[in-house]
Amino acid sequence: MAYQGIIFDFNGVLWWDSHLQERAWREFGKQQFGVLLTDEIMAVEVHGRNNRHTLEFLAGGPLDQQQVAQLSNRKEMHYRELCLAEGDGFRLSPGAVDLLDALKAKEVPRTIATASGIDNLMFFIEHLQLERWFDPTVIVYDDGIGPGKPAPDIYLRAAHRIGLKPGECVVVEDSMAGIQAARTACIGYIIALVHDGRNLSERIRRSADQYIQNLSHISWNDNFQDRKPD
Repeated sequence: MAYQGIIFDFNGVLWWDSHLQERAWREFGKQQFGVLLTDEIMAVEVHGRNNRHTLEFLAGGPLDQQQVAQLSNRKEMHYRELCLAEGDGFRLSPGAVDLLDALKAKEVPRTIATASGIDNLMFFIEHLQLERWFDPTVIVYDDGIGPGKPAPDIYLRAAHRIGLKPGECVVVEDSMAGIQAARTACIGYIIALVHDGRNLSERIRRSADQYIQNLSHISWNDNFQDRKPD
């Protein structure tokens, strides 16, 4: 079947920041809660999850909105400092610019569905010039209202915002939580991007329709065809 639009996860897909996210969460978790976040915990409780989920995991129970906001702000300020410290390394992932330019030229409906909050989203828009390819008003982010991934809500909202049915969309994801969210939302075609050898890469690969290592491996044409997993 032909697909009409594409939805990108952001962290780990358009911006390869897994090492920075892990460093920020590990340092924050140890300092604030005395919790050591192992690779296995990261894969389940951090990657693809919104901040409320991870913070409540660290806290060992529910947090109110004010607590979530205060703790998130501390962690994300540290994370943004780490991003800026990358210097020229703070840029879109390999293949992203060429793919996004091609999608824009072909007027393919597109957006981002991210577990990041508004402060990080505005930070990315400013420093990575996302308005060159995306209308900020249709980007879906963690606004604290709906459930995060692996619930399907974020992808249902993203498809709606670009005027498509979920089955007409392609999603590019890098986490099990994100792939589960896309699958539950009945997204038509799911591409898994795993570039850093994380230990869940095989599970992610089996759960998606296609497996790639960077965005240069996506070629969009007028009839983006369903393909067998690599």
